[in-house]
Amino acid sequence: MNRRLSHLLTALPVTAALVAPPVLACTSMLVNKGATTDGATLMTYSADAHELYGELYYTPARRHGPGAMRDIIEWDTGKFLGRIPEAPVTYSVVGNMNEHQLSIGESTFTGREELEGPAGIIDYGSLIYIALERAKTAREAIQVMTRLVAEHGYASTGESFSIADPKEAWLLEMIGKGKGQKGAVWVARKLPEGHISAHANQARITQFPLNDKDNTLYSPDVISFAREKGWFKGADKDFSFADAYHPLDFGGQRFAEGRVWSIFRRAAPSLKLGVEYADGSAPGRRLPLWVKPDKKLSVQDAMTLMRDHFEGTPLDMTKDVGAGPYAAPYRWRPMTWEVDGKKYVHERAISTQQTGFSLVAQMRGSMPAPIGGVLWFGVDDTSMTVYTPMYAGIREVPRNFAQGVASRGQFSWDSSFWVFNWVSNQAYARWSDMSVDVQKEQGALEGQFLADQAAIEQAAMELYKRSPEEARKYLTDYSVKQGEKVHSRWRKLGENLLVKYIDGNVRDEQGKVNHPKYPDSWYRRIAQEKGKALEMPPEPKKEEPKPVAAPAAPAQPPASKPTVAPAP
Repeated sequence: MNRRLSHLLTALPVTAALVAPPVLACTSMLVNKGATTDGATLMTYSADAHELYGELYYTPARRHGPGAMRDIIEWDTGKFLGRIPEAPVTYSVVGNMNEHQLSIGESTFTGREELEGPAGIIDYGSLIYIALERAKTAREAIQVMTRLVAEHGYASTGESFSIADPKEAWLLEMIGKGKGQKGAVWVARKLPEGHISAHANQARITQFPLNDKDNTLYSPDVISFAREKGWFKGADKDFSFADAYHPLDFGGQRFAEGRVWSIFRRAAPSLKLGVEYADGSAPGRRLPLWVKPDKKLSVQDAMTLMRDHFEGTPLDMTKDVGAGPYAAPYRWRPMTWEVDGKKYVHERAISTQQTGFSLVAQMRGSMPAPIGGVLWFGVDDTSMTVYTPMYAGIREVPRNFAQGVASRGQFSWDSSFWVFNWVSNQAYARWSDMSVDVQKEQGALEGQFLADQAAIEQAAMELYKRSPEEARKYLTDYSVKQGEKVHSRWRKLGENLLVKYIDGNVRDEQGKVNHPKYPDSWYRRIAQEKGKALEMPPEPKKEEPKPVAAPAAPAQPPASKPTVAPAP
């Protein structure tokens, strides 16, 4: 593989969250085709890590000769782990979707410390991208992934995988067997018709049916291994994967399940899922594995669900002093901190500053795979990205999204990752004002993509009837142009923001510079904290002048008698 990413999805256990907080990376959502407005299966994925450079991976389809081997490069670190036999034929992959519309996302849950460091060479990132190259369906991908770790051993900690195709959406959870032991234990469940699910760094599968191969798959030793370790003693039917391999605690609920709760509460408000499922006050309360949304979801709805800072809830990040004067829903790391012997937390929302890339995968069986599959791809923070359509059948990706243009340690104006981060880091400082400008441009671009989608696909279908390759070329040209457009528009947006808000000023539509005040609430906080030092002395009272009597009129001299001239 040619993916030598330097990001670090830290694998510290959530149980140690208040001592050594992990980088709680990645959020993913699954939407069954019966729960969508257009009959598509949807999968979302945000790859969140402070050292991840966001780029759009592209691997063309290939044929391999007998004896060909594949290097296994650890996705997190770029470390060489070993080699495995290559498949005779592999499929083209754009990001996290292949040419058959199969899509895979993940989140790391780590799990029990005793199970870290298993003997194997297949890390979770390699599992994703090898499966995308070798499988056509979600069920086949599960087979590929589980066979790989059985044969070559697993090299990561606990993982939840979203695996979806146009017909089915599956959640696979897997964890290794500990130091020196090969293989992994796992369980996979298919979403029921009309439902959605999500995961975010906490194992979520609890009890599962033991005799339902159409909807549930699991490793033969998933229960017996837990018994051997002393983590489970009941009847098989009562076995819970999550309770055995990643018990829920305060950190898992507050930092991980909180994100799932925020998806469920917005998609299915009728369930009235209270904040106790998210704030750690009731660790025994578990969210359901999946819910039925109150209304069917569109692609745009899925994008919106991935843009969240707990607004309007008791966890709303815009409401406390940490938000600053401009109500920024972001907190710089570390997530946990201590003051005067007491420990505190910052919230971990779905939208977060350290996202490398995110996506919404749209998979439709009503069209040929190269046209029916759309990877709506974006870089940086989900709330500030622009999801740009990249079709499953394209032969290249826009250069501004492509691998190798820049890196996490090397800036380039040619890289959308850096252009979007430039805009975001301006907006974080003045969120309540700048986010309005950003979201206006975001809505204009995404709205146009969605409005044009039907016409673009109709044209591609006409070409496909004549020549599938012509349709793929057409969609390649379209996808590349949209990526380039997003890049140039976003750079222009950043320039405009700098001009409009330079030095704390705000330039209005007529170009006039204004000096808006801070919100009154912020002035009040400043006064409460440092009022004595900043307070101005009262202005001295000006004494009103006393009325002055009008001066007396000067005495008029007596009128002089006229002088009579002497007679001549």
